[in-house]
Order: sequence, then structure tokens, then C-alpha cells
Amino acid sequence: MKDLVVGASGVRGIVGKSLTPEIMTRLGAAFGTYLNSGKVVVGRDTRVSGDMLKHAVFAGLISTGCRIIDLDVCTTPTCALMVKELKADGGIIITGSHNPIEWNALKFLRSDGIFLNVDQGKQLIDCYYSGDFVKVTWDKLQVVETDHSSADKHLEKVLSSVDIEIIRKKKFSVVLDSCNGAGSLITPALFEKLHCRMKAIHVKPNGLFPHNPEPTFANLTELCSVARHSGVDIGFAQDADADRLAIVDERGEFIGEEYSLALAARFVLSKHSGIVVTNLSTSRLIEDIAEKYNSRVIRTPVGEVNVADRMKSERAVIGGEGNGGIINPEVHYVRDSLSGIAMILQYLAETGKKVSELVDELPKYHIRKEKIECKPEAGRDIIKELTTRYRREKIDLQDGLRVDWHDAWFSLRISNTEPVIRIIAEGRTRQKVDSLIESLVKEIKRTK
Repeated sequence: MKDLVVGASGVRGIVGKSLTPEIMTRLGAAFGTYLNSGKVVVGRDTRVSGDMLKHAVFAGLISTGCRIIDLDVCTTPTCALMVKELKADGGIIITGSHNPIEWNALKFLRSDGIFLNVDQGKQLIDCYYSGDFVKVTWDKLQVVETDHSSADKHLEKVLSSVDIEIIRKKKFSVVLDSCNGAGSLITPALFEKLHCRMKAIHVKPNGLFPHNPEPTFANLTELCSVARHSGVDIGFAQDADADRLAIVDERGEFIGEEYSLALAARFVLSKHSGIVVTNLSTSRLIEDIAEKYNSRVIRTPVGEVNVADRMKSERAVIGGEGNGGIINPEVHYVRDSLSGIAMILQYLAETGKKVSELVDELPKYHIRKEKIECKPEAGRDIIKELTTRYRREKIDLQDGLRVDWHDAWFSLRISNTEPVIRIIAEGRTRQKVDSLIESLVKEIKRTK
């Protein structure tokens, strides 16, 4: 079971090896017990294992007396939104997200449609391991209900958050790569409502991924090529559950995941200043943009729930993560590629500029991410030692160690999912970044 990864917001594994129907049924029973046999919304992405795992989860939930609302195939943000819309006690989205096709996972949502936090996740996992589940008699078993309105409700919320008419007038030409995932169903409908002309690649919702679904440059060479030779205004890529968004400009150039949130933040803050929330691993671009618009950035530990909870408490106007995860509070407190697409299209429409021109207006940074094999105990020792060394600098200890200078920063984090220490460095020059990374790698190897 070494490939079974148990985290605060969910559990993931390789189907048929670490992730089996038996485990899924047990997780369903644990969540049903955790929710005191409440109403649960369940959705899944398009993976071929999704239907099997969904029914296994249903067995566990039903055994505890839960009332299930089945959304079937939908995006993660759609499922999260429907938990709140249907006033459910919680939700489960069955998705391997950006992971390869052999993986799948359960992510657990609480009644406000936000993922479980660390303490809540621990309570659920403790229940899973204890096996002390609610068991109802035959006359308390609930019939599974289906809901076919989720896509329409999600689209309605997204469209209400932007100026539809200004986008429609532009009749943008777009190319979309949904990696045959959950975005394949709802995203073309969004473009149709916005009067965009769409060229589609990989929008068959069959779960057979044509490439690794993580929306990074290495996986999006075809999208870049199509955009380059098709004369489109912009290209969009989604991961398998459509919570992350990557953008390709009108020249077919991949602009990088960090720029998805950066462009969305600039669009929102140009209209009204406010608080932006993001995690400690996201580019400093966000601070530069916020400063220009008299706004403030709040950094949280890595984890979508940390960003979402802080956004909610601070009444943030925009937030998200540098992996292409944009959170628009006017729609819901969850990463949502559809919200991101709509905002970026309105930004293009209002400015009359090309994507490349908007990107060129932003500060230029180089960012590099590495990971080194390292046991958690050794990782903690390394972070402690480096914290002492950099104590006179600007440091943040919320999530490992982050050190900031005027022209660069780095962070060290102990992974929650594998025995590695993660390193991120960003700076104005590639030489500065490479120097920081090489220095940190040497220090980690020496200390561990």
C-alpha cells in the first residue's frame, strides 16, 4: 500500500493496487459516519475507473444512512458549488486531478463546499482507521438521487460574475485542451454562451488522456502548436477535474501557470483594491501587482483549503495558487478554471490588448522548483538549521521556511505526500535562482 497517499483533504492511490473498491467503500462509510448520516453530493471526473469507484463509495455511504445526490461526471468546482447550493452536509469528488491516468482519489468537502482542513481531515481519517462506523438497518437505507442541473448552475454563477456582453462583442477565437477530462463537457458550453469561436482538441469526456493531465509546458506542446498555426486569440488548458488553468498566448507561447492567477488578480484589482490571498509557494508577481493597485497580499501555508478559508475570513477579492488555481469568491471559494477563463476573456475585451501584451506589462521573474529525497525528521533539522542561519533576514515559518530579499526568495517545505523536501526559488535573474537552488541542495545533502 505504499502508493496510497492519505492527506487532510483526501486519499489517492493507483487503481487496482493501493486504491481498491474495498478501500473506497470503507472511506465512504467513514465519511458517512463523520457526517452523522447526512446528505452528500458526489461527483467524479471522466477517468475510466470513476464509475467503479463511485459505486464502491456509494455502498459505504448508503450503509451509514446517507442521502446521496449523484452529479456523475462534473468538474471539481462544480461539485463544490453544488454542495452549498443543495445545502448538503458534505461532498465527495472522485478525481485524480492532475495525476496520470492510473491514479484516482477521493476529495472530501464540508457543508460550505470547501475542502476539509487539517483537523477535520484528521478526524475523518481517524474514523476510517478505527472502523467504528454507523450501520443502519434496511428500513433506514436511502435511495440515490440524481441531479442534472449542476453544469447549468455553475455556468450561471460564472457568467453572473463577468460582463457577458463586452465579451460577446469581441467574438474571441479560442482553442481548448481539456485533456478529455471533466472540463470537456462544461467548458465548450461556456464558450458558446460567450459567443466565442472554439477550436477543440481533446474534449471527448472519455477519460482517455492524450497526455499527462497536469497543465504544464511539457504536456501542452500540441496546444501551443495548434494555437500558433490557427490564428486564435488565446488558448486554454485544464487538468482532468478542471480546477487548474493554463494559458497559451496568441503566438502559441505557453505563458506559465503562475501567470493565470497573476492576470486574474490584475484584472480584479484594476477595478477595486482589496486583499489577495495566496500560498507561500506562489510567485512574487502577486505582491507587485497588489502594490500597484494599493492592495495587500496575505500568504498562507500550501493547500487550497488554507487559501480558501483565509479568503473567506478576510473577505478577499481574489485568491488562489500559482499552479493555475484561480479562486473567484463571487462564484465560490474553490479553484475554478471556468471562473479564470471568464475573467481573462473580459480582461482581454476591456483592454483591447493581446495576451502577450498583457503578460509583457508584468514584472519578469525566473522561478525554479526542485525536490530532494529526505526523511521528515532530517527535513525538520535542515529547516531548523537554516532558520537560525537566516534569522536576520525576512523569514516566514508558517509552512517550512521562506526567506525573502528585495530581488529573490526561496522556500523549503517538507512534503506531506512523499519523503522529500521541496525547494522553490524565484528571482529577477536566472543566475540568482540557480545559485540559490544549488546552495540549498548542497546544504540539504550535507545535513541529511
